[in-house]
Amino acid sequence: MKGERKNRMMMSVAVVALAASCGAQVVSSHAPAANTTTVAPQASGLPVARPVARVNGAVLTDRDLAREIQVIFPYGQTHNGVPKSMEPEMRKGALDMIIFEELVYQEALRRKMTISPERMRKSETMFRKQFATEQEFNQVLQIEVHGSRQLMREKIRRSLLIEDLLKSEVTNRARVSLAEARAYYRANQKKFQHPEMFTIQTISIIPPANANPEIQKEARKHADDALKAAKATKTYQEFGLLAEKVSDDDWHVKMGDRKAVEAEKLPPPVVNAAHALKVSEVSDLIQLGTAYTLFRLNAHTPAGTSSFDEVKPKLITDLQKQKNEQLRKELSKRLKKTARIEVL
Repeated sequence: MKGERKNRMMMSVAVVALAASCGAQVVSSHAPAANTTTVAPQASGLPVARPVARVNGAVLTDRDLAREIQVIFPYGQTHNGVPKSMEPEMRKGALDMIIFEELVYQEALRRKMTISPERMRKSETMFRKQFATEQEFNQVLQIEVHGSRQLMREKIRRSLLIEDLLKSEVTNRARVSLAEARAYYRANQKKFQHPEMFTIQTISIIPPANANPEIQKEARKHADDALKAAKATKTYQEFGLLAEKVSDDDWHVKMGDRKAVEAEKLPPPVVNAAHALKVSEVSDLIQLGTAYTLFRLNAHTPAGTSSFDEVKPKLITDLQKQKNEQLRKELSKRLKKTARIEVL
């Protein structure tokens, strides 16, 4: 969450100036006037920011919403905005997020949380460093906070307060100990079972559909030549370069590498051949229909249960993500319980 918060706070000036979508917490238009219907126009000449929600009287605008959508979907600039099919879901997600963050900010104020002067100075310096020139920096100040450096500092303070409260209520509490992870592993052994797997690189010679006997014969010759060349390779790299050069299957652009494949998803002749090979050996030619295939065996993993040490890093990460999400939902529910929220 901390990295996400800093990303929101330190987004590029180009995004701010051209699309009014800087980090949501630094330049939020949140305003305390409960009966406001619009927010004053910015000096940049951008359209008037219009309210989309009120949270205990604080106004959140369509500009805040646009910034949050930019955080969720940063590729909008290169994809002509959010795809139409994604717009309703994207807008709802962004609206939920800016309301949640406003509630978190207000809770931080209620608890009288503070940011030290030293941390403020460091954060202001980090924010300032993203701009190449003083002119760019002043342009953003004018667009977003009417040129007020003090107001910009308040926006930075807001971001840090949100970060701190979420760290206290969510991030720190979502940590998963080694003992917790081990207990989960022992209680859910079935989740860590895996089927037999083969990691292979393939070369396939595939004649055109309905190929006449002459073309089929030519395909067999190409396959025999490919087999001879493949048997001469000594490394993953050498086999991969050959696959890129002569193979007709979809994996030739990836050095023929099909990564780990479940045995049950491979043709039986390929599985039988793989069982007869040692790692790094190349199979003989296998005919599958009218196509010819050969492969290099890079790894063989028998069916079984992954050990705790094998799954530990990912398991701890996954459990922390689940716990983090659950704690965020609980915090949101708790804050909304006594809040006055209007979606406009």
